Amino acid sequence: MSHDTRVELLEFKVAHLERALQELSDVLFRQQQMIDAQNARHLRLLERLESADASATPESQFEVPPHY
Repeated sequence: MSHDTRVELLEFKVAHLERALQELSDVLFRQQQMIDAQNARHLRLLERLESADASATPESQFEVPPHY
């Protein structure tokens, strides 16, 4: 195998590796955006839950539902 052929093969492989790396980077970026959005939603839900717990009176926590 000639020197030029080997260089071309290496250039070909590097080009494909660079493209694959960019694709993986893009996927990782999108996944991080999704994780950040889920974390923000989780925090909002926790705040709502804590707010609902704080506003509940002790009597309302143990009320028997009307169907009993």
